[in-house]
Order: sequence, then C-alpha cells, then structure tokens
Amino acid sequence: QHTTCFEGRTLQNFQVYLEQSGDHKASLWCVHNILPGEFKRIGAGKSSLDVLGVGSGGGEMDAQMLTLLQSTFPAVPITADIVEGSSQLTDNFKALVAKTTNLQKIPFAWYIMHSEDYERQVKEKGDMKTFDFIHLIQMIYFVDNLADTIKFYHSLLKNNGRLMIIVEADNSGWDVLWKTYTKELCVGAITECRSSGEVIACLKSQGLKYEEHVIPNTFDITECFNPSSQTGQCLLNFFTVKDNFYQSFTPEIRAGMLDLLRNECSTEKDGRVFFNNNVSCILVYA
Repeated sequence: QHTTCFEGRTLQNFQVYLEQSGDHKASLWCVHNILPGEFKRIGAGKSSLDVLGVGSGGGEMDAQMLTLLQSTFPAVPITADIVEGSSQLTDNFKALVAKTTNLQKIPFAWYIMHSEDYERQVKEKGDMKTFDFIHLIQMIYFVDNLADTIKFYHSLLKNNGRLMIIVEADNSGWDVLWKTYTKELCVGAITECRSSGEVIACLKSQGLKYEEHVIPNTFDITECFNPSSQTGQCLLNFFTVKDNFYQSFTPEIRAGMLDLLRNECSTEKDGRVFFNNNVSCILVYA
C-alpha cells in the first residue's frame, strides 16, 4: 500500500511549493488558453457532460475548469467525479465547492482513494461510467504503472472525449534532478522518473492520437541555497519527496544535488537562481 503523498508534513512542503513555483499558474495557462477551444469541440451536440478529475487535490484547478465548462455550455447539465488519495485535500475541495455558487449546481461523486484502487473498483463493478473530459494534473508520478493507467483512463472516454495529462516537461529541472539521482530518489511514493518524454512514448506505443503544448515556467529557488531558510528546506523536501532533506542524504549527495539544482536545473539572473519548471500539457483524443 502506498503512503498517501500529501498528508501532514508533506502537505506543508507541497503548499510552500505551490506558493513559490507557479505550478498552478502554468496549469491555469492551459485552462485559459487551450481548454476553451477543446471544450467547444468536446461538448458539441451533447445533452450532458461528465468530467473525471484524478489527483485533484484541493480542487483549485477543477473549480476553474468546471466553471469554464459551465460558461461554455450554460444549458447542459454537468457531473464531476473526483478521485483523490488525501482526505485532507478532499475536505479542502468540498469547502471550496460549498462557497462557490456555480459549483453547487454540479453533482459531485467523491472517491477518497488512489488511482489504482479506483481502477480496481470500476472494473469490479463492471458498469463503467464514461466521461467527456478526464484530467490527470501533476499526478502521473505517483501511479504504479504508467502504461496501464493511461490505457485505463483512455478506455473511460466517451465519443469525442479528451484525456488531459499535465506533467513536468522533458529536460525540465525536475527531469534532470530525478534522472541524475534516480537511485537516491526513486525509493518512496515515486518509483520511477517520469516526465512528458515517458508519457509520450507510452501514448505512441498504444497508438493514441495526442497533441502536446509546452508551457515555459521558471521559479526562484535561491532560498534552497540558504541552509537556515525554512522555505528553502520545504522546497528541497518537496523536490526530493523527503521529510527532511538534510537528514535524508549523505553530505556528498546533498552537495551534488545542490550543485545540480544550481547549475543544470536552473539559470542565474541578477544573483537569483531560477529553476526550469517547464510544464507539458498533453491532450489525448478518444
């Protein structure tokens, strides 16, 4: 059984990362620039629209996407199924729905479980609910089997539906760090390095039609190089998926990682260090 990715300490590291990194900003760019046209195509002529969010976290992105879908098809009823392993984040999502008037019109089904458990449950039930739009935003790192996961969610798409996968881009800072230190890093919740490169290889091998949009994104990680900075420590914990960066690695490995973060994963400008946080938005066709 996996440890849930975002409980307690890890959740705190994640929140710091979100505040600093602009990760949501990059995902929101997709929502505002790519999805309006996609939604028009997906929803054309449909009398109802069903959305599935996997690893939706606190629901900030889902709220934006569902709102956009509602405004694109004001007369069409929408349902939302949400799969999320963290009960704490699901509670945050429910609280967001409770204070967002337009979302209260949408019937939500909540599955507080990992993607694999949802897959098992759906297959056991037999009557698979299908969806017009399914999104996997920054969660593909945590599933056991990438190919099986993509195949399963693709199989749940309705006619003309889309599966949207948002993932760190090939050769981004994340990709470089994790591929260089695979042995040290791929030991916990994340068992193999994955970026857009792995996802696209998977789509190709399954013969699926897709398009990719790379969204340039950087963020300031200068604090990571100040050992007494709380923010820096939270970011390092998040980068390495550890509770405590400084206690988790030998001094040599730590020094090597910090050197890599500064010189291979980032660019320096005016004495600040900016991490390459490029994100890839991949739309897979039904």
